[in-house]
Amino acid sequence: MSGHSKWSTIKHKKAAADAKRGQAFTRLAREIEIAARHGGDPEMNFRLRLIMDKARAANMPKENVERAIKRGTGELKGEELTEVLYEGYGPHGIAILVSVVTDNRNRSVSDVRRVFSKLGGTMAEPGAVSWQFARKGYVALPAADQDPDEIFETALEADAEDVIVGEDLIEVYASVESFQQVQEAFAARDFQVESAEITYVPNSPVALDQKDALKIMNLVDALEELDDVQQVFSTLDMTDELMAAYEAAQES
Repeated sequence: MSGHSKWSTIKHKKAAADAKRGQAFTRLAREIEIAARHGGDPEMNFRLRLIMDKARAANMPKENVERAIKRGTGELKGEELTEVLYEGYGPHGIAILVSVVTDNRNRSVSDVRRVFSKLGGTMAEPGAVSWQFARKGYVALPAADQDPDEIFETALEADAEDVIVGEDLIEVYASVESFQQVQEAFAARDFQVESAEITYVPNSPVALDQKDALKIMNLVDALEELDDVQQVFSTLDMTDELMAAYEAAQES
């Protein structure tokens, strides 16, 4: 997991920039709508509560959230949205998962395939690369002004699997089954949480040299720019040195 905290920090900054141009709001609205199909009460629908927390952190207008919930519950007519997980390989055999919410699967798969092809990757059949990832609950807490020892103890008492303390973030991983109780344990202790979500974690991260690794990160960025794409996951090992190079390239 080396460098993962820094990667997460950069992605959070990027998400904030996306929010300014509305792209993040569209993605969040689609996530809310999908989650609300299983009930519009966040107290009874943990997935909806998680996404509403993300929307609140992104300063998404309350009326947008409420409208998306009503579309999900059927109170308002909305698009016919579908969740799809596309799989593929980047350069050097790096496995990639692309999480999509779309109203047009033909458009989505065409867009994703085009980006893979343009940047040296290929799409794969369902199941071809997903076995290289584990589905986990993930909580990121700001490291500043919070006691990492207390966070560590709280996480373990709630059956979290791993706690990684970085300079900027403290990252907590849990099984999908124990994720809700980990999240609720942090809330009960009034810890500040930056993000909480279900994610895909590589079972065996793959190290590449800087030049090749940056090609993978550019591919991930290009996929994330697609309108229908919610998140992208890869088996690339994020080292601190790689993250510093990536950040420098973004700023140049």
